[in-house]
Amino acid sequence: MEKQPLTLLILNGKGKGAGNEELCSAINQLRDEGFAIAVRVTWEKGDGKRYVEEAMRLGADTVVAGGGDGTINEIATALTAVPAAQRPVLGIIPLGTANDFATSVGIPAEIERALCLALQGKAHIIDLARVNQDRYFVNMATGGFGTRITTETPEKLKSALGGVSYFIHGLMRMDTLKPDSCTISGPGFHWQGDALAIGIGNGRQAGGGQRLCPSALINDGLLDLSIVTAQELLPTLLHSLTSNDDNSNIVTAKLQSLRIVSPNEMTFNLDGEPLSGYEFTIEMLPGALSCRLPSQCALLA
Repeated sequence: MEKQPLTLLILNGKGKGAGNEELCSAINQLRDEGFAIAVRVTWEKGDGKRYVEEAMRLGADTVVAGGGDGTINEIATALTAVPAAQRPVLGIIPLGTANDFATSVGIPAEIERALCLALQGKAHIIDLARVNQDRYFVNMATGGFGTRITTETPEKLKSALGGVSYFIHGLMRMDTLKPDSCTISGPGFHWQGDALAIGIGNGRQAGGGQRLCPSALINDGLLDLSIVTAQELLPTLLHSLTSNDDNSNIVTAKLQSLRIVSPNEMTFNLDGEPLSGYEFTIEMLPGALSCRLPSQCALLA
């Protein structure tokens, strides 16, 4: 077999990948078939960036993120520092709690199939969103009640129940509902009011399967904005998940960039990573990454 280019697989050391026998077996099988695969495990902040830099020194043509949305975010962010002409392709193995991005783009849940796709799948050019010039998200930025739920859900509950844990914990915290007063503006768009939840999507779902931006595409150069303005969040979200009808309690827009200003501190969850402040400038970077995806990916234009 012709010598294969190197793939560097980066696993979240706190997730389901390290020590996973099914993954180890799949890696060894592909190595026996001639694939060059190096494995690294993250343990602390900054490891992902260091391993991407190592991948460049080793001449890897693919860097695989093995973990959840936060791991994908960490590796994708590190890849933005690599000159575009030398930037490796991003592969994904869903090994997190919710795996919202991997699920929405159709990455197989089966580890062996996901690994084969990450190594051999067709590379597609996708967008990346940038926040306040130095933070990024591949999937979605969420604000309001949903963000408080995802950041407060206990780790033991997430480990036991996976993505549904966010929904259950949310039901337990309905008494904490309060809107965020803010102004959101962008090219040809202006909204001001009280928002219970805000979704800014490159991908379509967050928080363990909540489809906040159901029409988002990852290669159209646009952010999908959804603002939940209703006073009753749960019925509104359930309606948005089960109905194709327009919902008067949800304001939507497609924008290349937007700005959010609030008199009170807000927190946005960027693929699982919180960012707090009073002003947020979010812009789409079209075609910023190359990612191995299924041929029938629903999020490709």
